[in-house]
Formats: sequence, structure tokens, C-alpha cells
Amino acid sequence: MLRIHEVVPWLLLLLGLSSCGIAIPQDPEGTLERVSGGTLRVGVSENAEWVQLPASGDPEGIEPELVEEFADTLDAGIEWVQGTEHELADDLHHGELDLAIGGFGADTPWIKDAGITRPYTETTDERGKTVKHVMLVPLGENAFLLKLDQFLQAQEVQL
Repeated sequence: MLRIHEVVPWLLLLLGLSSCGIAIPQDPEGTLERVSGGTLRVGVSENAEWVQLPASGDPEGIEPELVEEFADTLDAGIEWVQGTEHELADDLHHGELDLAIGGFGADTPWIKDAGITRPYTETTDERGKTVKHVMLVPLGENAFLLKLDQFLQAQEVQL
């Protein structure tokens, strides 16, 4: 059980930080600020109903629709970039993308190269294993990640 003398220093620290104009969470690279009213750079990797890449036109599927709705909340346009999962993870790591989609599961091997959203829906694969679906963002862009998480949690993804 916490005692008042243990809590007060933390409260004073938070009060001090907030009075300095420091916003938490932050984006070291300014992703949320840059894409709001600007352009959201989204990497796409084809994956069944999650992302389809037609021969012409924009990507289709569950996740491109979600991204389009999210971009609308930011008054942002979208620049779609096609690639393999490996290419997209590398582009996120090097700051060339703001978001990557492709039916990624929470157990994605790209977690060392990218941040992940909280799972926003679950499916069952052909072996009966539960897959918790996430999207990938650049590591450390926490304000952007929080905004995307809040958006995704408010959606009811129909499969």
C-alpha cells in the first residue's frame, strides 16, 4: 500500500513537467504533428481480406478502410507504399513510413524494428490459434501511436 510521502514526490514531478509545457506522450520525430493536415505514409503488404492490392487504384480491404477513416480524423491525405513485410519494417525503422499494414499479428517478428498498436480485433487461424491483429508504427512515436490506438479501439471491426 502506498503512503502519502511516497506519492507526493511523483505528483510534484508530474506537476513540474506539465508546467514546463512538456506533453506526454511525445513523438521524437514529430509524426502526429507532421501528418495532421499533411500526408500519412502507409506501407501495405498484401494479406487476404486484410489488404488487397489491385492492379490499379488504391489498396482495398479491412485495414486500408480503417487507415482511410483514421486519416480523415487527422485531415490527412494518404501515400500508399507497397512492399514486403521486411521492406515495410525496414522503412518504418528508417523513418520512411508512418504506418504499416498487412494483417500483422501481435506476435509479429518485426517488433524489434517497429512499434505495434494494441490488438484491435482477433481472428482464429486455420490451426485454431487466436491471432490478435495490430498495425505497425515507427518506434518511439508514442503520441501518434496513442492517437491510432484510440481510433482503433473505438472501431468495431467486422470480419
